[in-house]
Amino acid sequence: MTATTPALPPQAVREARRRFLRSALFGSLAVGAALAGWLPIARRQALHLRPPGALAEDEFLASCIKCGQCVQVCPVEAIVLGDLGEGFGLGVPHIDGRAQACDFSCDAVQCVLACPTGALSHTLNKKEEVRMGLARLDKPDACLARQGLGFKGPARGAAFPGLHRYEEVDRWKPIPLADHPYEVELCDLCVRECPIKDAITLEPIGDDPADKRRTPVVHQPCVGCGMCEMICPTEPAAIVVDARAQWRAA
Repeated sequence: MTATTPALPPQAVREARRRFLRSALFGSLAVGAALAGWLPIARRQALHLRPPGALAEDEFLASCIKCGQCVQVCPVEAIVLGDLGEGFGLGVPHIDGRAQACDFSCDAVQCVLACPTGALSHTLNKKEEVRMGLARLDKPDACLARQGLGFKGPARGAAFPGLHRYEEVDRWKPIPLADHPYEVELCDLCVRECPIKDAITLEPIGDDPADKRRTPVVHQPCVGCGMCEMICPTEPAAIVVDARAQWRAA
């Protein structure tokens, strides 16, 4: 006679199923957590624009404790924390220059002073130590100045929430770009609103003095604050900032 295995009670079957589902869930979460960290690296995700004074990327990620102090003191709320899609960058501060440029004209670079760990360098002796990146004319054909065109109205439209400090309005209080319309015969917004002296200029395209077309030229003083990218009225922006880029003489 062949022995038969006694059937498990329904309650035991349900408990076994629950244990299996729990194990599968925890395993999925563990794999998901690992992928959340590694996938952005595997995809060679572009570097983020870090706040002024950020250490080299690996050092910055190791030093930043994700406390959010830099976020709290930024006068234009340019600094945001990385979300779940950032992997190992979850909770790490960065700036989206197109959405809201760094207010590099803010006194004493408040985010640097607020950082408790030195992830944002407290030794601001060299321009390279506060450089976030470098601006670059990415879409020359879209640039209004290169077409010899002017601009009238709010730089990014009436609904754009980005902020900027206008010296002629209030040096101490940032206001929405939408509240400060422009009317210029030749678009020079990237030069006009750059907070760094001589970081960007408009240069003639050719030798003809009657040709009013001009091209934006980025110079060594650029710190990559993102102001030119945010203020650019074309969509997408004709000029962008490359995070972590270093100056190289032509």
